[in-house]
Amino acid sequence: MRGLWLLLALAIGCVHALAEPPANLVFIVADDLAWNQVGYHGTDFYETPNIDAIAREGMHFSNAYAANPVCSPTRASLMTGKNPARLGITDYIPGSPYPYARLRRPSAVPGLALEEVTIAEMMCGLGFATGHFGKWHLNIDKHYAPDRLGDPASQGFDDVLTSVKPEYEADPSADAHNANEITERSLAFIDVNKDRPFFLYVPHHTVHRPLLEKPELIAKYQAKPNSDTAINNPVMGAMIETMDIGIGRILDRLQTHGLSERTIVIFYSDNGGLEQLQSQAPFRGGKAMLWEGGLRVPLAVKWPGVVEAGTSSDALVTSDDFFPTIADILGVTNLPTDIDGLSLLPVLNGSGRLDRTTLFFHYPHYHHLGYAPAGAMRQGNYKLIEWFEGTIAGIGPTASLFDLGKDPGEANDIAAAHPKLLRQMRARLATWRRTVGAGEMTINPDFDPERAHWRFINGHGGDSR
Repeated sequence: MRGLWLLLALAIGCVHALAEPPANLVFIVADDLAWNQVGYHGTDFYETPNIDAIAREGMHFSNAYAANPVCSPTRASLMTGKNPARLGITDYIPGSPYPYARLRRPSAVPGLALEEVTIAEMMCGLGFATGHFGKWHLNIDKHYAPDRLGDPASQGFDDVLTSVKPEYEADPSADAHNANEITERSLAFIDVNKDRPFFLYVPHHTVHRPLLEKPELIAKYQAKPNSDTAINNPVMGAMIETMDIGIGRILDRLQTHGLSERTIVIFYSDNGGLEQLQSQAPFRGGKAMLWEGGLRVPLAVKWPGVVEAGTSSDALVTSDDFFPTIADILGVTNLPTDIDGLSLLPVLNGSGRLDRTTLFFHYPHYHHLGYAPAGAMRQGNYKLIEWFEGTIAGIGPTASLFDLGKDPGEANDIAAAHPKLLRQMRARLATWRRTVGAGEMTINPDFDPERAHWRFINGHGGDSR
């Protein structure tokens, strides 16, 4: 019955009545934050006491993945429960066409389709107040405007602040990445909605480039031991501390209003960090790459009375899973039939395990930070990467295979030693792409080796997301 009522509510707009309000939800998303940049994963350089508290008071996931190694696809997946390949959003929006590269990218989707049901639409349909404060990056561009179709207000959010990354010449002492403004708007939203159920979505810009933070805070991290090693970046340390302080203020405000015990708090990152700015060790690669460094991310969930404090899970989870998990928590059953994610509720409440052994990834794009266009899958501990220039154009290797159980850093390619497994996994990956309708790369008739590295017709410009 609730599922049918939800569909009616979505058809007529948000409603504001629940007989039994379920828990509130605070969903915090960092931007380009690496797996190794949170304290509970072992760093003694980056300071994340409030993020660590979410993990300590709840459950953290050692095998959490972004559905894509760049931001827009993962955020679309998070919002809808559908894999980016199914949605046709497989690169940051609008992406870079690389018009003279060896392969041509699939047709680009301009933004998240309005027909897609988002978490916010689902929750406002059940009477939740919904707030979005920070980065959206799911519309055709980032020229956000009130009531513009494709921006958060048209995707289920009542209270909205949309912000963008700063310019490189921005004042680093003036809240360049909007971390304080995002926090202040989040606190005001909690204050206004403390007596009704709410969904607070807090997508930060930290630690996306350009790296900017207050000089005095950067100096603190420059003075730390080993501040000059590849894994440690003092500016990132300062940016992360500012974000973490804001997260702590949100947690404190929940406590002030007596809401902590009935609020679910999720912390997550949209993809791995930039290898060029900070090593992703123990993982290889970084953002825009299908190595583990581009895909493996921190995830922690706090839910007092349901999630046992101090627990961890090695389940294979991805951003596709958030929508069906929240639907399961809310008792919503009439979901779109093409949802790709699975509910994590049995893992969170300890009632069962996740029925999944395989994850699939699709990145049919060139990226100036990335290695090469590729697809990937994880099957148990085995990780396959298919290199599209090899399989489509016959240039270079076709596939690599790794045993993440023995080799989490993907240093030893075992493809030659396991030809049968390699064939089986490649066939399964190809079947998955057909099943979800993934856009495929094709031979580019305009290929020009002299200009293959040009991102645009004129060879420059664009957004480096």
